[in-house]
Amino acid sequence: MTRFIKAHGAGNDFVIIDERSRPLDLSAETVRALADRRTGIGCDQFITLHPPPPNTDADLVMRIRNPDGSEAGACGNATRCVAELLFEENGRPYQVIRTVAGDLPAERLADGRQRVDMGPARLGWADVPLARAMDTLHLPLPGDPAACSMGNPHATLFVPDLADVAITTLGPALEHDALFPDRANIGFVQVLAPDRLRLRVWERGAGLTLACGSGACAALVNAHRRGLTERRATVLMDGGALDIEWTQAGRVLMAGPAVTSFRGTIEL
Repeated sequence: MTRFIKAHGAGNDFVIIDERSRPLDLSAETVRALADRRTGIGCDQFITLHPPPPNTDADLVMRIRNPDGSEAGACGNATRCVAELLFEENGRPYQVIRTVAGDLPAERLADGRQRVDMGPARLGWADVPLARAMDTLHLPLPGDPAACSMGNPHATLFVPDLADVAITTLGPALEHDALFPDRANIGFVQVLAPDRLRLRVWERGAGLTLACGSGACAALVNAHRRGLTERRATVLMDGGALDIEWTQAGRVLMAGPAVTSFRGTIEL
């Protein structure tokens, strides 16, 4: 039997398996089966934890996979959940979690939330990546999205009213557009105030989720680039709120809840 943890950040939920002491080498087929909400455990992303490389500052390596078995570069909500597990394990308020997108430092705040430094927003067309050179502030796609990378590709559309948007139609069409060779997460944003955004995200490989941490970061970055917000805002999603700041130094900070729902065992 294999132990797992079910956790969520603002409703964005994860199955977490600790492979630090026992590598499992789970296949994409196994990940898809475990992520299935009807016949498996169910999750938006499947997380495995691995030992850190020697002579590094990282506390562990986090691998992120989508419900379809594909790999994701970064996940802010999962990073907070893993940081909270590490805090319970070692009592240190500061952790460093390594992903394929880089090291993500996390800090437990006095109010119990976790704050993650998601690194710099990458704004070049090749960084996203896009299929060809262009201005990432205005993509030649329906809805005039802006794009950036937060360790994974994001396109953000700004709309007058989210209630009028057919997200389940537009989301998958844009996710798979030829302009995105690695597909993309598609964010739909309604600006409520210069420091307040309403966001829904169609995540690549996962579909419509209750929250998306890297998507909230991309929403704030692209909104500020468009002159719609300040450099700090609260991003409201279906599952809860995240506080995002794009610092003058170019780093994107994300603060929000990290909750362990339950622990269990499963036969792989």
